[in-house]
Amino acid sequence: MFSTGQLIFAALFFIAFVIVITLTYKKDKSWHKKNYKGVQWVLISFVLFIIILFMIKYFLKN
Repeated sequence: MFSTGQLIFAALFFIAFVIVITLTYKKDKSWHKKNYKGVQWVLISFVLFIIILFMIKYFLKN
């Protein structure tokens, strides 16, 4: 399905992508901590909202 050259390119691209993303994250880590305080509560609220919706659907169906 894929040639050997395409598979090698995909593997090298993936490795380079992971390295670049990791280095960028490490560089911006302190900036993210400063500017995105409290973001975990937004995520928790969103997940709880989705769980509540599924619970309502389940109980109204039965």
